[in-house]
Amino acid sequence: MTKIDIKGQIDKIKRGTVEIISEEELTGHINNALKARRPLRVKAGFDPTASDIHLGHTLLLRKLRTFQDLNHKAILLIGDYTALIGDPSGQSQTRKMLTKKEVADNAKTYLKQVAKILLTDKEHLEVRYNSEWFRSLSLDKFLDIASRYNVARLVERDDFSNRLKQGKPISVVEFLYPLMQGYDSVALDADIEMGGTDQKFNLLVGRDMQRSFGKVPQVVITLPLLEGLDGKMKMSKSYDNFVGITEPPREIFGKLMSISDELMIRYYELLTEDNLEAVKKMHPKEAKLNFAEGIVTRFYSPELAAKARSDFEAVFSKGNLAELAQEHRLKNARGETIFTILMESKVVASGNDARRLLRDAAVRFENEVIKDEKFVINRCGTLKVGKTRFLKIILP
Repeated sequence: MTKIDIKGQIDKIKRGTVEIISEEELTGHINNALKARRPLRVKAGFDPTASDIHLGHTLLLRKLRTFQDLNHKAILLIGDYTALIGDPSGQSQTRKMLTKKEVADNAKTYLKQVAKILLTDKEHLEVRYNSEWFRSLSLDKFLDIASRYNVARLVERDDFSNRLKQGKPISVVEFLYPLMQGYDSVALDADIEMGGTDQKFNLLVGRDMQRSFGKVPQVVITLPLLEGLDGKMKMSKSYDNFVGITEPPREIFGKLMSISDELMIRYYELLTEDNLEAVKKMHPKEAKLNFAEGIVTRFYSPELAAKARSDFEAVFSKGNLAELAQEHRLKNARGETIFTILMESKVVASGNDARRLLRDAAVRFENEVIKDEKFVINRCGTLKVGKTRFLKIILP
């Protein structure tokens, strides 16, 4: 390839990124890879702490796809061991540790979902689990890894220093998380690692760890964090402000139509390749309709996206979003608990999500707030979950 080819790759890679450490090293990596006729190994890690992928995750996956389209290899790391700890990035308190079964169940769904975005042939994708090296790690090796980073550097991290100032506890195991993520890059011989801006500290630890093991340090690329439907907090199931890519088309469409006009522009910028100036000249409602239809098309099909749009427009004209409700037929004439209904209908992401919604008075049956997860529903009616999710309860 020529110099222009290298610049073309850099331009495609830079689009939508926040920071590259460093662009000069990235150019060198690409140049060396082309000379050696080998693809770059581009790592992105996902801890399966929840069962589904949402639009916030797709920023990273779409950038991985960019590298694949440039004939580099995406390394999808499933952090089945690091997920047991939970990433402390952005956390004001210690996370509850997950069980191995919870992590394994969540990981099962990831590969099927990422196939909606990534090329999955062996030439372009390598899927790895960090249990491959951490499960059989000897004490000697563990001590060797731990000796390569000092506590003072870890305490400098904002998440940790803020908690120390506030007198909040930090578990020793949380200090291990950046080291484990950094060692992942050593084990995988990563040329590049990508993550959200909240991951910058962990990504830089990976550079230091590779250097300490005598390897060429990876280039770090950070991407912006996608705000959730509320336009305030980052998109997360914990905040119930997410759009899951496996949610029903009508659900995805309805959620995206609920966002503010300002957030819509942000979503266009981060989730599409559309011309922003042209979008800004459109009527906000039409722009949202086009955006929602495009997202549903991406994860389902043009036909289902068009159907979701026509359904929404028909109901929107009546001002009754409840008419978009999916149906849930009770299996028992004596009724089912509200928790069972939420889980079986899949309008919630997890049991924890269901309990949080109930606790926050975000679940209503026929306008009655339901907080008790053992509350039994044994009659027809409309169940509202959050702001945009509805279920029509039907008797057996």
